[in-house]
Amino acid sequence: MKKNTILIVEDMEINREMLAEIFRDEYKILEAENGKEGLRLLMENIDAVAAVLLDVVMPVMNGFEVLEQLKNQDLIPQIPIIMITGETSVEYERRGYEYGVVEYIHKPYHAPVVKQMVKNNIDLYSYKTQLESLVKTQTAELEEQNALLKDQAQKLRNANDAMIEAMSNVVEFRNMESGLHVKRIRVFTRALAEEIERSFPEYGLTTEKIDIISQAAAMHDIGKITVPDGILLKPGRLTKEEFEVMKEHTSKGAEMIASFVHLDDEEYFRYCYDICRHHHERYDGRGYPDGLKGDEINIAAQIVSIADVFDALVAERVYKKAFDKETAYSMILNGECGCFSPRLLEAFLAVKEEFFSLADNYS
Repeated sequence: MKKNTILIVEDMEINREMLAEIFRDEYKILEAENGKEGLRLLMENIDAVAAVLLDVVMPVMNGFEVLEQLKNQDLIPQIPIIMITGETSVEYERRGYEYGVVEYIHKPYHAPVVKQMVKNNIDLYSYKTQLESLVKTQTAELEEQNALLKDQAQKLRNANDAMIEAMSNVVEFRNMESGLHVKRIRVFTRALAEEIERSFPEYGLTTEKIDIISQAAAMHDIGKITVPDGILLKPGRLTKEEFEVMKEHTSKGAEMIASFVHLDDEEYFRYCYDICRHHHERYDGRGYPDGLKGDEINIAAQIVSIADVFDALVAERVYKKAFDKETAYSMILNGECGCFSPRLLEAFLAVKEEFFSLADNYS
């Protein structure tokens, strides 16, 4: 509805008539002789009123009492309120501006000035309303677009997860494992990552990142698909040459990820790639394939590295019997399985009981 009405709330009839004459050629006029009547007319015509001219001193309900009522109903930001007063008190004006009054008209009126003053404020509020409506519309559109993009990203993530799950199961089948290794790696990774988030916020882990890292952890051994059965399933110790072939599962797995993980999900791809290529790196630089040292190794790869070593120790493999959980923990903390970050070892120790429980649940 077009706002085409001006409400004049003034107890003196002659003053109301003078003000009405100024605007009658452009607006409909509503008149009230006290604040109570003015409030009633405003509420009855709220969608049509473009401005309120409000006297300060009136019977029944004065101008400030009207302002208090409008403030309580949060109407002052919606309609320009212009006060009418014969007073020159700074205190009067201060009180009005604190309520949100936009202008003061001082008696006696100067018609051209009053007309322009009211017009300027009506135009300003109209522009403000249009702008707020535009922003609201655009915000709703952006939220809808973001929801659509989020849904598309989740569908892409789900597709990647399904592919990763299938590939991981192939690796486990070739390893002659039960199918629980990947599940254990994921839950171990999540438990350790959540402790790092609590204890070492400098790594910048968040719930969302932990979700991604836990899913990406399933990719750590994908490159073992390329390792010949004679090496992968050898029950005894590998020769130096065979071990070099086995080590290539990190770089070859990373190459595979680069070729089949959809690049639109860059963060997910980066974690999958880093975990696959670098989960055998060690904090002292003695790992492979790139000999990275310290925090050159992505935090996700460091986390999965500990999870993978622990699982390898407590699970039976074709080439070894399982270690008990206490022994496995001691071996990792004592450096028998390579050098890990002191901070990650501290977090690893903090989640010891949780790791033991997870190992039992997924045994």
